[in-house]
Amino acid sequence: MAILPILFFSALILALDIYVFQFVKVVFADNSYKKAIYAVYWSISIILIGVFTFYSFYKTEKLYAFYKIFVSVMFSIYIAKLITIPFLLIDDLIRLFTWIGHTKGFISPNVTQNITEIITENITEKSDNLSDNSVKNILEDNTITRSSFLAKTALITSGITIGYGIISGAHDYRVRKRTVFLPNLPKEFDGLRLAQLSDIHSGSFFNKTAVKGGIEMLLAEKPDIITFTGDLVNDRAKELKDYFDIFSTLKAPLGVFSCLGNHDYGDYYRNWNSKEEKQQNFRDLCAAHGKMGWKLLRDENHLIEQNGEKLAIIGIENWGLGGFGKRGNLLKARQGTEEAATKILLSHDPSHWKAEVLPKFKDIDLALAGHTHGMQFGVEIGDFRWSPVKFRYNEWADLYQEDNQFLYVNRGFGYLVFPGRVGILPEITILELKRKV
Repeated sequence: MAILPILFFSALILALDIYVFQFVKVVFADNSYKKAIYAVYWSISIILIGVFTFYSFYKTEKLYAFYKIFVSVMFSIYIAKLITIPFLLIDDLIRLFTWIGHTKGFISPNVTQNITEIITENITEKSDNLSDNSVKNILEDNTITRSSFLAKTALITSGITIGYGIISGAHDYRVRKRTVFLPNLPKEFDGLRLAQLSDIHSGSFFNKTAVKGGIEMLLAEKPDIITFTGDLVNDRAKELKDYFDIFSTLKAPLGVFSCLGNHDYGDYYRNWNSKEEKQQNFRDLCAAHGKMGWKLLRDENHLIEQNGEKLAIIGIENWGLGGFGKRGNLLKARQGTEEAATKILLSHDPSHWKAEVLPKFKDIDLALAGHTHGMQFGVEIGDFRWSPVKFRYNEWADLYQEDNQFLYVNRGFGYLVFPGRVGILPEITILELKRKV
């Protein structure tokens, strides 16, 4: 690994740690062990940077398992720190506006002192037993500063949020149902129910019972077709071993179809003993789809025919912008689908839709993607949804439409790096296809 990315990562971590340290100092200002607490805080930062740097240059199979745990812990810690930033910004903005007010004369520098004197006078007038000094002491002893309040609120909020995201959010599966009106859909397929899973990342799971429950939720919907849009594992085919029997239960009357995601090629695993070992891993993963009863579509298609009408399921190799590789060949994959009235594309990366599908393939009625995970972090309330991943992907969750073409981006069934989800929960998609009249 080049030294520049390591330096950039280290600088980013240190900048965040320095900023969040403001709150740490406020929270523990009166703690007799504050020096030890500060030492622990900075030791964690130094250890994280040190381990990251060491593993970047010295990778072994024995270290890989440790490093996966380390990255999960690191990600959890820094998501917690990111959650405190809005509170820090609020405090800094209040300080800024107060400073501007004092500088421009909008706010008197003595306003706090004047308020305290007014309160003191009112209290002492009503009690002959209290002196001015005793009232001031009471006020000082029972007043929490704005910074202290925000700091403690941030600390509690981040801890609760991260804990809940790991314990509950990781497997809090949600069935999301949408109706898609397609102008070319034959009446024979009107009302067809299509289920979508994406981004299983079986190597990250830690609760087999919960995963089984999620699959049972999908089967309870009784879909006509089941689709999977890539990233079955994090890196290696053997990650699937403990969950093979669960995913093998996925059955549907018209079939189960899948495509590959960027993680399925083993490109992010750095400990292959040889090129052949990596290739064999890939062959094993592709074979696992078939053994589970899934039809893996690698730049190819499958036609479903009912009463003479045809619907095409097209699947391509991973194709994405931003360095994720353009392996897929949609022109090749759609060959032989000319007679299909409706075409559904399985393409892991949603950036493919606007980059190639919309400008070049107007006959693709519906594209299904995943990849983003909704960053496993964000807010969804009713129709409102927000996640930092929106700054990387325009289409990152739910249903999108351009003229008569649609894209659905699944939020993902599993998780990666951070062993949980905050706000953006794991998804089982059910799409009902209806004729547009």
